[in-house]
Amino acid sequence: MIHVPILRAGRPYRSIDRVRLPDVRTGEIVAEVSQANRGLIARDLLDAPARRRALASLRAADLVSLCAAAGKLYATAALPVDSDSSQTPDEYLGALSSTTGMPLSLCRANAEKIRYVLDHMDEVLAGWTRGLPLSVLDEGWGREDERRVAYRAQTEVLGAVLPNNSPGVHSLWIPAFALKVPLVLKPGRQEPWTPLRVARALMAAGAPPEAFCFYPSDHAGAAEILLRSGRSILFGDGATLRAWQDDPRVQLHGPGWSKVILDERAASDWRAHLDLMVASIADNGGRSCLNTSAVWTPSNGRDIAQGVAERLAQIDALPLDDPKARLAAFSDPGQARRLNDFIDAQLQAPGAVDVSARLRGPQRLVEAGGCTFLRPTVIWCEDPEHPLASSEYLFPFAAVVEVPRSEMTARLGPTLVATALTDDPGFRRDLLDCPAIDRLNLGSVPTSRVSWDQPHEGNLFEHLYRQRAVQIGGAA
Repeated sequence: MIHVPILRAGRPYRSIDRVRLPDVRTGEIVAEVSQANRGLIARDLLDAPARRRALASLRAADLVSLCAAAGKLYATAALPVDSDSSQTPDEYLGALSSTTGMPLSLCRANAEKIRYVLDHMDEVLAGWTRGLPLSVLDEGWGREDERRVAYRAQTEVLGAVLPNNSPGVHSLWIPAFALKVPLVLKPGRQEPWTPLRVARALMAAGAPPEAFCFYPSDHAGAAEILLRSGRSILFGDGATLRAWQDDPRVQLHGPGWSKVILDERAASDWRAHLDLMVASIADNGGRSCLNTSAVWTPSNGRDIAQGVAERLAQIDALPLDDPKARLAAFSDPGQARRLNDFIDAQLQAPGAVDVSARLRGPQRLVEAGGCTFLRPTVIWCEDPEHPLASSEYLFPFAAVVEVPRSEMTARLGPTLVATALTDDPGFRRDLLDCPAIDRLNLGSVPTSRVSWDQPHEGNLFEHLYRQRAVQIGGAA
């Protein structure tokens, strides 16, 4: 059985306290994972200034080149897990699938996202810094378009409390390394594999080990990281994020409530946009905050819901190693049952209909290949105030809601990504001005599509650095 260690400044550490990771299909134990307690984390973070100095002494351009080398290793090399074990890329993907319930096909697609970010780190940083010369990070100040600019880091480390839902989200914290900020990573319980492999790839490419701490832990350990890191990012559900919503040191990544928005013309020609709506809802198994959870339309809502449901009904629950698998299993079957029962209970209230039920049969909850799945579900909401009109779940789930165009921006609510299908200049202006939308796609761009030069949920560079004034006079 493989052992997943703690990394303390890059050095593997075995704890007496360990948890076992089972295969979601068979229950067979895949790995034992050492657990970091709160005291160990607090003690290690006392050395954060020294770790920051080790990374800050290197040139940012060299760190970008090192990321490219690490991307190749991540994708192709056998990399250490513990001191006495390693994983090939196929072994990594197999372990990832077996403990998270993600099909191998989706694991490979997510791994490609991570490789892309490592290999194109210069483009990612150019987008996040708006083209700031990286030499400014080396010297502390420099010139940009003939203007003198200066930036300073706001933290010694970036703490990251990470999720289980999709490996691709790990690409959001990786650029901190190229921005000269060491990483303190708390992985999700079922998904230690990706953050550990990324750290191992960067170290194998020549990164200073001091730049990486990896602490599998419980909620207390996660809280210690958030409290002791000058800047951190936290992934979780609404309840998890609520306790930290007023702390500016913590960048929150939670439910996205992303939407596809149609105007009158697009609603009358909705079949032309069916591929986009289906992709926005179902890409990556529907597990991402970028996935559409609601389609807002001024008309033809029932017909749109029916058309989308017919397409999504073609997505079957398949074994995780099936090349055609597009639906992720739940690592906790009990969670799937509770969620299924909750949706059914919400449907008892008037104003919402499960359009998918007639197409897939009444059973949303299914078993296949030893795993538990929830089949794609489309809800037609006649009432925009119905609870299911603004719900988000970890499978392909979306509500189609009729809302008059004149009321849309006022009623939109928090929206991580909105894809607006409209050519109306006035409506586009209203959407551009809408404070509820974090990222706006104008035209046929699925909400699930990522463009790394356009951060969709906070700007990591602005989270880690702040601009400062520097004036330079004559010699004293």
